[in-house]
Amino acid sequence: MSQDESPQWRRSSRCSGSTCVEVARVGGRYLIRDSKNPEVPAHSFTEEEWVAFVAGVKADEFVF
Repeated sequence: MSQDESPQWRRSSRCSGSTCVEVARVGGRYLIRDSKNPEVPAHSFTEEEWVAFVAGVKADEFVF
């Protein structure tokens, strides 16, 4: 990420309080962070990885 590209963090409208996951897209990468700890480096994923994750969430693949 270049210095002139600062992430525009988004969180779900269903988020309540400060315990949320935030997502930003910078270039071709998707960044994920915990809103309680924004100083911790974000996890970074390719667009392909992000699309696969979203598809898995929609298909309830992560239900325990």
